[in-house]
Amino acid sequence: MKSKQTENDAGIKLIAGNRKAFHDYLILEKLEVGIALAGSELRPCREGQVNLKDAYAEIENGELWLIEAHIGSNPFSNRLDHNPLRRRKLLAHKRQILKLGQKLLTTGLTIVPLRIYFKDGKAKVEIALAKGKAQYDKRETIAKKDLKREMDRELSGRR
Repeated sequence: MKSKQTENDAGIKLIAGNRKAFHDYLILEKLEVGIALAGSELRPCREGQVNLKDAYAEIENGELWLIEAHIGSNPFSNRLDHNPLRRRKLLAHKRQILKLGQKLLTTGLTIVPLRIYFKDGKAKVEIALAKGKAQYDKRETIAKKDLKREMDRELSGRR
């Protein structure tokens, strides 16, 4: 994972991340795509009023859509404000969408957004092809983290 300074130097400003995705899914493949935002959605994005916790993406009629991503409302947009949970189109090449569609035919796979960020002034979404974890897999992951944390704690205590 890059440090914040390295990300800022590369022109990336993180808006929101989806930490729950790493807990609930096994990430197989990542892809950076653009997102079509309404004008009233830019201000809440810049202020970090975005939640990807329950969001997912699906392919419909050859287009990629982001569903259930919450982008807060803009207090200055009055009656022209957007619906916070509206479907948003993700911008990817046709062959990338077809490739994802073919991989989705495998059972248990889904497309989840990992993070939304601005890259060189453009809103981008990092999506991942993911496989759902079973409950015992989640417990196993937590147990490994705890064991590693305890080992690190003991090693640092010896120094």
